[in-house]
Amino acid sequence: MKKKDSRFSRFIQKVRFKYRVSILNENTLIESWHVRLSRFSVFLYVSVFTVITFVLLTLLILNTPIRYYLPGYEDSGNRIQIIKESMRADSLQRQMNLQAVYLDVVKSVIMGELHIDSIVSSDSLDQVSKMKDLIEKSKREKEFCEKFEEKEKFNLLVINTKIDEDSYVFFRPNRGTISSRFNLQEQQYGIRMLTTPNENILSIFAGTVIYAAYTIESEWAIIVQHENNYLSIYKNNARLLRKAGDTVKAGETIAIGPNITNNTAEQFYFELWKDGHAVNPEEYIIF
Repeated sequence: MKKKDSRFSRFIQKVRFKYRVSILNENTLIESWHVRLSRFSVFLYVSVFTVITFVLLTLLILNTPIRYYLPGYEDSGNRIQIIKESMRADSLQRQMNLQAVYLDVVKSVIMGELHIDSIVSSDSLDQVSKMKDLIEKSKREKEFCEKFEEKEKFNLLVINTKIDEDSYVFFRPNRGTISSRFNLQEQQYGIRMLTTPNENILSIFAGTVIYAAYTIESEWAIIVQHENNYLSIYKNNARLLRKAGDTVKAGETIAIGPNITNNTAEQFYFELWKDGHAVNPEEYIIF
């Protein structure tokens, strides 16, 4: 036990023993500066310096663009940014293709490489005779038409005056991408769409504007009443182009869409109602 105590005491003395570090003038050998340090104080100073350096480097990396070079670092808004950039790249690619085709046509016109369209000459009398042969009914077709007309002449049930809803063709309100879908359980009665900034908002069908105003929750909103009890609602617009009471056509621009943001609540919002009940727009409109 005494040996252990003696070893521990010698270790404490060795750690606490102070050394004198001096700086001498080479010519005069006069001491210019000195300091007294122990092994414990050196260890303490080195530890404090290491901790301070680590904290400063961490703050420098997190608050500067250097953090983007770290492996595994991911920004929470990358998904929306990628969708926006992909839509912009697609639009630029389509515009470049159209521009290339236009330049090829202009080049061909300037160089005289375009040839005049030619029409193969044909005998008009021969064409008229062929057309008559195709239009004239055969004997079996005449007999069938006479029997059918005689049978259905007094049948009033073949006249269908009811409007077939399947024949309706609804326009897309815009060319955006759906970011949030219809869900009755979560009380989301429409869809949210990610669009390009200030995109045109179109009326999905002909109808009459029954509401057009600014609200705190939905910003500029417009509601259009269509035939057969259809109602379409367009929210989060930057500007309205129609007022209440205006008659709009199918595919007509009625508003200007929002400026795209990372906030989902500010994206364009669309609802479709039938007979007072919200319906899924994706079941009626091809997006």
